[in-house]
Amino acid sequence: MKHILLSALLLVFAAGCEKYLDIPKHGNMGGQDDFYQTDEQALEALASLYTTWDGIYANWFYVKNLLADDAYTGGGNRGDNTDMERLNEYTFGTENTFVKDLYQGMYALIYQANLIIGKVAPDSPAKARTVAEAKFFRAWANFDLVTLYGPVPKVDRLLAPGEYRMGNSTTEELWAFIEQDLTEAVDSKQLPSKSDAYDATTGMRVTKEVAQAMLGKTYLFQKKYGEAAAMLDQVIESKKYELFKGEYDMLLHAANNNSCEAMLEIQKRKDPEQMGWSHFENNTMFYLMYGWRSDCIDMGPLAEVIENGTWGFFNPRKSLYDAFVAMEGENGYRLKSSVRSAAQMEAQGLKVLPGSSLTGHEGYFVWKTRLLKEDNVSPGTQPWFVWTNYRVMRYAEVLLLAAEAHVLGGDKGKALDYINRIRERARLTPLPSVTLDDVKKEKRLELCLESVRFQDLVRWGDAESALAEQGKQIPAFTGSKVEFRWSNPTYGFKAKHHLLPIPRKEMELNPNMKQNDGWQ
Repeated sequence: MKHILLSALLLVFAAGCEKYLDIPKHGNMGGQDDFYQTDEQALEALASLYTTWDGIYANWFYVKNLLADDAYTGGGNRGDNTDMERLNEYTFGTENTFVKDLYQGMYALIYQANLIIGKVAPDSPAKARTVAEAKFFRAWANFDLVTLYGPVPKVDRLLAPGEYRMGNSTTEELWAFIEQDLTEAVDSKQLPSKSDAYDATTGMRVTKEVAQAMLGKTYLFQKKYGEAAAMLDQVIESKKYELFKGEYDMLLHAANNNSCEAMLEIQKRKDPEQMGWSHFENNTMFYLMYGWRSDCIDMGPLAEVIENGTWGFFNPRKSLYDAFVAMEGENGYRLKSSVRSAAQMEAQGLKVLPGSSLTGHEGYFVWKTRLLKEDNVSPGTQPWFVWTNYRVMRYAEVLLLAAEAHVLGGDKGKALDYINRIRERARLTPLPSVTLDDVKKEKRLELCLESVRFQDLVRWGDAESALAEQGKQIPAFTGSKVEFRWSNPTYGFKAKHHLLPIPRKEMELNPNMKQNDGWQ
């Protein structure tokens, strides 16, 4: 388990540095009450918030995607990461590391936001924008807390020492708070809009339209379809974002960071001087884990463009491939740009090495986020440092959210227009009419493996059927056949999985918290 070993080494390194940081203080070194006074200090605080956001992305991504039905955990062998496997197979409990770390990471982000909101006076344009962005991120964190964990504590300010053991709030309170933060961020007039769809510089930070998109998504998840449609229409009608017009299989790569379709991305840099271990924020172990299991395959001619040394912790399922084929056919443009079969890969020269097998693999390979050498800051070396931005939200999701809102409570003509824009880019025949089922199918394919499906399945009421047998059997792919080598006695989505558990550690530290139903 290479990544766990690395984490342990980093902890040892950090502990070893403590003695060098124990420097005697001379005079008043300042504190929280002395900081946050200038524009520069406000921006430093905001940079810290963005760094915290960066740091929780891997847990955010894996929790959301492994709970859904589009990928297997994979890895080098069975048991390479048991917490990921248990998450993917619905055998996890209240001590699962990913569930715990995501929960704690969201509250760390909320704390950083509360520092800014509580201590920065919005008395200059720079400081006012900083406060508006902090409100956006507080809402962003609370959105995932309420949709994944339910009625967790509402932390709307910096807490006094005696306030840390807060009890549960209600989901109604949390949704109202999310709406308030996003509305205030939009109405503050401090968030800029891009000059046009190709203004990549302004789009590197939160814009007014990004906040509106998140507010529209918030309305939709509460079944406020009219409000959702109206808000998302504003984003679309602004014309500040467009669907990417280049080759679809290059959309999610470094060459197209901050493209016209990018709504929200965590920024990475192509800077070889920032590759040392002292620059932890630029360490992108995420892509190292995500890429194909390269020690078990011969990539043939693909080795000239695909990066080597990756660990294979994310493999598409046959059910996802079959869903593509059902809509697009085996040679569908978007299918071949997103997921490829073993036969297609073999035609390009890739083979599983003799005597090897790929764990948690049915013979399908992620293509749209394949790790290219050009994505690596130092091509040809193990990809610890990749300059592909972390994708959080793109314009295609906005169009599909708006289509759903209009199908359920708006203008079906607009819904049809929005979904057909997606289909046109995918080189599919336009639909003559649109239903909710059409939106569901389109969203699974367009945004596959992009951290949205699990929450959609839950809110649509589809999770218990779609995920009922997840984890029952786990495959391995030898290059010539798929073998189901492992099974679980218990598996699959149950009623309790509509909400994740409050992590056990949180429950032990806080006697005022009530655990979600079905968890102990």
